[in-house]
Amino acid sequence: MGVWEKFIANVRLRRTIVLMVVIFALYEMRDLLSLILLTFIFTFLVLSITNFIRKYIKIPAALIVTIVYLLIIGALYTGVTIYLPKLFNQTESMVRYVIDFYQKPSFDGNSILEYISSYISTSTLVAQMKNGVTILFKYLTSVGSMGVTFVLSLILSFFFTIEKKRMFSFSRSFLKGPYEWFFQDIYYFAEKFVNTFGIVIETQFIIAIVNTTLTTICLAIMNMPQLFSLSLLIFLMSLIPVAGVIISAIPMSIIGYSVGGLNYIVYIVIMLLVIHILESYVLNPKLMSSKTELPIFYTFIVLFVAEKFFGMWGLIVGIPIFTFLLDILGVKPIKRKKASLGKLKEKLSNKE
Repeated sequence: MGVWEKFIANVRLRRTIVLMVVIFALYEMRDLLSLILLTFIFTFLVLSITNFIRKYIKIPAALIVTIVYLLIIGALYTGVTIYLPKLFNQTESMVRYVIDFYQKPSFDGNSILEYISSYISTSTLVAQMKNGVTILFKYLTSVGSMGVTFVLSLILSFFFTIEKKRMFSFSRSFLKGPYEWFFQDIYYFAEKFVNTFGIVIETQFIIAIVNTTLTTICLAIMNMPQLFSLSLLIFLMSLIPVAGVIISAIPMSIIGYSVGGLNYIVYIVIMLLVIHILESYVLNPKLMSSKTELPIFYTFIVLFVAEKFFGMWGLIVGIPIFTFLLDILGVKPIKRKKASLGKLKEKLSNKE
């Protein structure tokens, strides 16, 4: 047996080399990484919705996909034309609340808080505001390019989902031929990726929707202002494990204090604790049969490193990617009740 045949027969070494090749290729295409991740997320979520609906209603998958994307386009149009101006106005008001809280505090009678606020000098506040404006301008300049990426990923995911039978059939042709071992290994990692990254992302979205709904209802009962802006902030922060709760709690607490004083801060903290307990002990066990619980220290380290490599995207995809790596390394294998990629392909092919 020659060196090449020995290499092909050594599955562990072969898959390690293939994984390194894939990582190198993704690194070289790092400018397209946002497009790749968004396309995968949209495709995975739409396929999950399609499979869920077809369990109860036997209608063509293409019709479901078309309706889903028409609803997405309608929601985007409504959001841009109606709710985006309201979002800007409410966000501006929310920022003013925060600035007024520091510049004109309403707790003049409280000697302890007055003593603490005396250490916040005007020059320091101005410097922090300038730094914040610089960071905000940096992210606003990337909104245009991110919008193009969003639209392109939406179009690509639509063509993938609408032609998924042909996509699977054509993709299976790569599993034959002299280099079938290479594509079989890629298929192995793709299956792992779907069963870890995809499921974790799906779970994060479901949890974010539930958290946002419950939190918005509680804030509405408390008559909190800028409700739409706060709801969007809560949804985005809910996609970030652990740190998102802390980040979203700060503006809610400041606005709550301006509305109802210290009592509202206590109410908000209790509300967040109750929702977090509901997420930890009810939602997660229901959504994931064998979830990977990371210590808080590891969670923050992963978020810091992911933000360094992927930017703001890293705060959302950092934990799913780390979970995928743990599964690949065999440190924390993830077992799901859902069908694997191969079974999913076979099932879709038989149904259609």
